[in-house]
Amino acid sequence: MAVILWGAFVRATGSGAGCGAHWPLCNGEVLPRAPALATIIEFTHRATSGVALLAVAFLALRVFRAKPKGHPARRAAAASVLFILSEAAVGAGLVLFRLVADNESVARALFMAVHLMNTFVLLACLTLTAHYCSTGSRPRLAPRRAWPLAAAALALLLVGTSGAVAALGDTLYPARSLLGGLAADVSPTSHFLVRLRIAHPLLALVGALAVGAAAASVLRVHEEAPPRRAAWSLLGLVLLQLVVGLANVVLLAPVWMQLVHLLLADLVWIAFVLMAVRSLSPERPPPEAALAVAA
Repeated sequence: MAVILWGAFVRATGSGAGCGAHWPLCNGEVLPRAPALATIIEFTHRATSGVALLAVAFLALRVFRAKPKGHPARRAAAASVLFILSEAAVGAGLVLFRLVADNESVARALFMAVHLMNTFVLLACLTLTAHYCSTGSRPRLAPRRAWPLAAAALALLLVGTSGAVAALGDTLYPARSLLGGLAADVSPTSHFLVRLRIAHPLLALVGALAVGAAAASVLRVHEEAPPRRAAWSLLGLVLLQLVVGLANVVLLAPVWMQLVHLLLADLVWIAFVLMAVRSLSPERPPPEAALAVAA
């Protein structure tokens, strides 16, 4: 989570070119000498990303040693390694193709969207690893229960990708006033990144309704505590995120508020993944209850 937020700080401060068009070296050096502030910010992100990669690899190793063959935690941990490697590859592509700093191309917008989606999948894999390390229950995909969750997942991914593009527009074309920013959003002469900003709050409302419907279906069907607790937590985070998103617009998207907004987006996604897997996974009875049934 810290690496994700620092990556957003790199983008928001325009420090993505701090190491030049070099990767994995920084300006052709392993350790930059007499670095500028942008170089320090970018190099810190690369170093902490490397630490995160090693931590995920170590997690996978521990899971494979602790869990038997075929356990779902193993698959989730292996997927976590795969997607943190692809996360590094996308980050490297941004640098090597010079899609950083003041670059305002369509390619950069697409890379940002892909980066966000990969981040969400990585977070989902890590969340599932943690979940399956505490339970071996496998999800059962009953169509009636799964389709609201699938619709909400798709909505959250669309909201997240549109948010990544909107944040890029805020970085490259910051609004000087609320009314001026809104006028630029709907002006046909504005850059496409500016005109795309209006899509994010609209998609956020649709996403909130989809997530609310999914949480309501879970609360209606389940009486067990784990899925209900996850559903209520998700609803609370979504409402808080809507308030923070509105504040982000009113305050003209300062860097610190962008980071808070992103943090909540990640927490909403994690809460949704937990709600989904808990609602689709049957609860295993405790050993005493299982013995009583067998007797």
